[in-house]
Amino acid sequence: MNFAFSEEQEELRAAVRRFLAEKSPESEVRQLMETVSGYDAEVWRQAARQLGLQGLAIPEKFGGSGSGYVELTVVFEEMGRVLLCAPFFATVALAANLLLSADDEVAKADYLPGLASGDVIATVALAEPSGRWDEAGVALTASGPAGAWTLTGEKLFVLDGTIADLILVVARAPAGISIFAVEKGAPGLTVEPLATMDQTRKQARVLLGATPARLVGAEGAGWAAVSRMLDLAAVALSAEQVGGAQRVLDMAVDYAKTRVQFGKPIGSFQAIKHKCADMLLEVESARSAAYYGCFAADDGDELPVAASLAKAYCSEAYLHAAAENIQIHGGIGFTWEHPAHLYFKRAKSSELLFGDPAYHRELLAQRIGI
Repeated sequence: MNFAFSEEQEELRAAVRRFLAEKSPESEVRQLMETVSGYDAEVWRQAARQLGLQGLAIPEKFGGSGSGYVELTVVFEEMGRVLLCAPFFATVALAANLLLSADDEVAKADYLPGLASGDVIATVALAEPSGRWDEAGVALTASGPAGAWTLTGEKLFVLDGTIADLILVVARAPAGISIFAVEKGAPGLTVEPLATMDQTRKQARVLLGATPARLVGAEGAGWAAVSRMLDLAAVALSAEQVGGAQRVLDMAVDYAKTRVQFGKPIGSFQAIKHKCADMLLEVESARSAAYYGCFAADDGDELPVAASLAKAYCSEAYLHAAAENIQIHGGIGFTWEHPAHLYFKRAKSSELLFGDPAYHRELLAQRIGI
């Protein structure tokens, strides 16, 4: 498996980095994270219409550009680097991947073009009060005759749920785990914002009270699609984590070069050198794990193993790098005015999203037969 990026992929990275440098500086991140919606609608439209980011990995017949997951991972890495405030992860890594994984060509044709154009914001509602991300954790029920399904129950940690035009709900139907589409404003649907540590990524509580829903795919056949979506989302999140980890490493090294104490840059002190060296080793190892995951996403068979491996390692590497960045900065690193805490909070929330490292190491062991 060749982990080298092509010239076109590197050009994509450069274009996305320029776009994000202009549209998502720290000042904009701080402004948006204080809002209820948590994103800039105009920037969202520009990302879709000027760069085609939302439809990057969506097939051309559904309005996308038909690129691979490697290209998409490049975008996630750059977004993680600047803590982009936008419903991109929810729409692309979750909803689009779940639709693409489901065996329902009609639903794909109905929903994917809107996602690709940026006209529709979508998300997936999976986790519940139990906090589990596996099949056994799904308790929300679907009932009713075929063609007239209703959903009743509660979902938590729904990314960008308050602004989503479309929510793909994972529910337990009589025949088993199934996927249902619920559109904004549906009867019985209540979406409440959650107070979260990481304000740059909005989460919501979704309540459904006999809410009408459309079945996506076959009844009882939903978990295979959800499982693949979770693997693809783990890879995307790992790429985000690598982007953030590289940013805090750069931040720490730059500060160590310029901060003078006892007449010398603190970067000349052995303790700081060791911290930066350890961070570099972990960030580069995390990058290798994330890239393994993104290339496996396109190749297929190795994805489940690569996804859990990447999620477990990248989560720990990002959190450690973010914490060490604060330590290297000293007192100023603890202040609200410094961006170090924004990355630490994103690192911690990302560590827990879709399961913590211990969960993914156990899942990895199961997948390789240990």
